[in-house]
Amino acid sequence: MVKTHQPPIVITSLGSPKHVVDVVHGYGGLVFSDVSSVDFAKKAVESGVDGLILVAAGAGGHAGEINSFAFVDSVRTFWDGIILLAGSISTGHSILAAQAAGADLAYMGTRFIVAKESRANDEYREMLVDSDHDDIILTDAFSGVNCNMLKPSIRKEGLDPEQLAKKEKVDFDSMSKSSESKAWRDIWSAGHGVGAIKKIDTAAGIIKQLEKEYQQSLKKLTGQAEKFKGIISK
Repeated sequence: MVKTHQPPIVITSLGSPKHVVDVVHGYGGLVFSDVSSVDFAKKAVESGVDGLILVAAGAGGHAGEINSFAFVDSVRTFWDGIILLAGSISTGHSILAAQAAGADLAYMGTRFIVAKESRANDEYREMLVDSDHDDIILTDAFSGVNCNMLKPSIRKEGLDPEQLAKKEKVDFDSMSKSSESKAWRDIWSAGHGVGAIKKIDTAAGIIKQLEKEYQQSLKKLTGQAEKFKGIISK
């Protein structure tokens, strides 16, 4: 499919991106690879990717376990290419912080699920607006790999989030036919940055808000830099 449609940028996740890299580079495209650890980042670099998406702790869905700042610092010791940072980024302030930490770009998922253009249903959107980081649980019960999931979505399917924290594997096939619960379709993911989401909006509206926040933080930091420069020079 990739070879047929030749998208300019291809994002890979789970497993080696090598076979994708060969195809995409064959028509002049770029490959960015999702990585959740420094070891995976090194393997992706060896495979010839053009950029790394560092999925740090606090990201929605399959999250890493490394702090964002530490992750970027570690990867920058062997990689000077493009870095996108993912995990708990929901505001323009966080975008600027990601760049200050050494990332080139910020990578957002949860923030845009509430966009009117997304394919999420209204209940999912409303749940994100109503949730905070305390409503997120890290569990491997749904896919065998640790995921940050919304506790309210787990409860609505009749499951106890606290039991899932004890490595209880959910067998959806054994659940009642009436519930027809499925991982990812009925039980939803979100990152720790969910608390910054206050309303449902269009993608354009969200981007406008992010830009406003980014400029506010940039102006504030520029002012602080000048202030501290004056203090240090005395």
